[in-house]
Amino acid sequence: MYQQHNRLLQVCSLCDLPSLEIYNLSIGRSDFELRSGEGIGLEINNVSAVFSGTIQYGYGSWLMNVGHRLDFEVETQIDLGINPKLYCGNSKVAADTSDCYLNFHKFRLYLEGDKEPNWLKKLFTDFITFTVKLVVKGQICKEINKLADILAEFIQDTAADFLSDGGISVDIGVTTTPLITANYIESYHKGLTTYLNLTSVINASVFHPDHLTENRMLYFWFSDEVFKPLIAAAHHDGRFQLNISSEELKTLFETNLSSIKPEYVEKVIIIKKHFPRSVLFIYFQIRDAALCLAAQCLLGSASPELRAWSSSVPTLNTSTVGTSVWAQATGELYCGSRSKPTLSFQTNIAVDVTASYADKKLFLHGKPRQISVIRAELPQQNTLINDEAQVEFIREAVEKIGVPKVLSVLEVEITRLMDKQGANLFDIIDPEVLHQEVRYVFYSSFFVCVCINVQYLHCDLSSLVL
Repeated sequence: MYQQHNRLLQVCSLCDLPSLEIYNLSIGRSDFELRSGEGIGLEINNVSAVFSGTIQYGYGSWLMNVGHRLDFEVETQIDLGINPKLYCGNSKVAADTSDCYLNFHKFRLYLEGDKEPNWLKKLFTDFITFTVKLVVKGQICKEINKLADILAEFIQDTAADFLSDGGISVDIGVTTTPLITANYIESYHKGLTTYLNLTSVINASVFHPDHLTENRMLYFWFSDEVFKPLIAAAHHDGRFQLNISSEELKTLFETNLSSIKPEYVEKVIIIKKHFPRSVLFIYFQIRDAALCLAAQCLLGSASPELRAWSSSVPTLNTSTVGTSVWAQATGELYCGSRSKPTLSFQTNIAVDVTASYADKKLFLHGKPRQISVIRAELPQQNTLINDEAQVEFIREAVEKIGVPKVLSVLEVEITRLMDKQGANLFDIIDPEVLHQEVRYVFYSSFFVCVCINVQYLHCDLSSLVL
């Protein structure tokens, strides 16, 4: 009897599950808890699942070993507990889920699909059930740990990809192990912009979690020190350029301006109603060649095009009124000829910008603070524009036509870029963008946001139940 029992133990010791599949999975309830200074507690109750696979087992003695394979299926009902620990590894947040336990309320093993085995197979099934249960438990915990690593890496890689486009990227590697409190998880990230093998430098953060409320699930903090090098990289990469041509340009210039219009513009408006374009062309040609070219643009006898771009690196500063953006912009108006502009001007612009996000679209709201014309000229005539009325007309056109147009284009392009990176795949509920006095912006929302904070992350997860 002892010898027979010993042989059965030898069979058991050689059991192996090279593959394990799961299906018909259902979860009754799950609870999530943040444990200050310890980790995360996750309990999943009333899990029903069916496992299937192949058992490899062997019967061995000192003379010979005989191996066998059996297909099996297990019906289970389980309570699962996981206590993940977060740590920093290779500049990424990783999860250690080795603290994993399973409590089987139901474990029915069937061999070769036989749910009504004879007494001999039932005896064998009952004998190996304990071993299979241990192996299944170990395999599940092992796969959970592997899945946690894959998921953590996927989330961070996705966040890094979201903040990268073309030759511009942001390093969001963590700098230290995430801190877990009873109400939130916080992690510090590098937030360094890289462009053409040059990487920005950020000084120590001035932010602290006390600056945030705890009535939202997710908070993402963006400091000016993160945005500035990102904007500089976009400027050097030629991202801030805008060309407006043909009918769109003519429509924009129909905007009512309060300043006195330059003489040639006023004449075009008055005479246009009474004379055909050919007559107007002769009229302006006789009076002034430069005015004729400008009139051609406004009347449409030539294909007009306005080219505008940032001529210096824009800078910004955040306060409670919004994010103040300073930029130097250059504009050139082309009429027919693409080699030399009819009108060229350069301006200094300061605008307070606030942002909102709704219906999976970004909205930018701008309030011009200061706009001044540095230089204006008619290059084809090699003539500077010094007349105050004409300079004021250009300044007001930039304020009432140029700034709103640029903001509307930025809304569309940034939304398009966010969608390209996958933001439209997420439902962002009741988002809010707030500007603070310590030179940072934080974004808060319920549920989930694809944007990962590039320097500091605060997540209020105390009310999260899966």
